[in-house]
Amino acid sequence: MAGQKIAIGADHAGFRLKEFVKKLLEEKGFEVLDVGTHSEERCHYPIFAKAVAEKVSRGEVERGILICGSGIGMSIVANKFKGVRAALCHNIYSAKYSRLHNDSNILCLGGRVTGEDLTREIVETWLSTPFEGGRHSERLSLIREIEEENFRQ
Repeated sequence: MAGQKIAIGADHAGFRLKEFVKKLLEEKGFEVLDVGTHSEERCHYPIFAKAVAEKVSRGEVERGILICGSGIGMSIVANKFKGVRAALCHNIYSAKYSRLHNDSNILCLGGRVTGEDLTREIVETWLSTPFEGGRHSERLSLIREIEEENFRQ
């Protein structure tokens, strides 16, 4: 896990939490690619969601983390990219099962929803939970089939 490349991005509403998560990841030995934003100045979340999702979709990073006010906008944008399985997680259960059953590769968080302590637990759970495989692999294959039908790149 440590040494893995993770892209992280946020808008103005997620900036502070992004900085917290970035530090947490670096302390755990991850290579963090911060695509911005780099201040609390108002900006547009799709710019940063696109930057992270493209890197995950292209295989340039293993995983990504996106943070806006609620996490909803980031998850909507990220899931427009082929191969991206972005999960909006506001609790530990969702973080665990987004990995265990869905093999999520982007974690979306709400900077106005979760505080630092809960965010730490969500991120640590998401990073440490492996994909279970089995019947869930079949379901991911069905998702990939849908992507092939609907995405053209």
